[in-house]
Amino acid sequence: MTDTPLHSVSVAGVAFDDEGRVLLIKRRDNGQWQAPGGVLELDETFEQGVIREVLEETGVRVEVCTLTGVYKNLKLGVVALVYRCRPLDGDAAVSTESEQVAWVDLDQALKLMAPAFAVRILDATARNGQTPTRAHDGTNLVLTTE
Repeated sequence: MTDTPLHSVSVAGVAFDDEGRVLLIKRRDNGQWQAPGGVLELDETFEQGVIREVLEETGVRVEVCTLTGVYKNLKLGVVALVYRCRPLDGDAAVSTESEQVAWVDLDQALKLMAPAFAVRILDATARNGQTPTRAHDGTNLVLTTE
């Protein structure tokens, strides 16, 4: 089965504070603003991965609340599961993976982020009980037929 496509699974946490601000990082590797997250390790659950990644990249410990979207980067073969989170404790601080960490209001967050990643924040604010699935090219959403 050498023709089987290889995919990577990542997770991300969209954490909102009591003032409605979202926790974002500016990544060191590509300079892009995104919700904190990364590749899921083999021996962890999705929720454990979210908690680990957010803590590693921001210094903030979170509680995972709900799955808010599933996204696929068609160019890289990365499938990302994104969860809404609630911050528990810790002070936002940079790490080896983040050059900036900030609590940002929603409008500013959407302006800072590429569309493929901004939609993750919007999806995390939706309270309609549905979990969207979306595809993108690394920057922009790709329309899919149903």
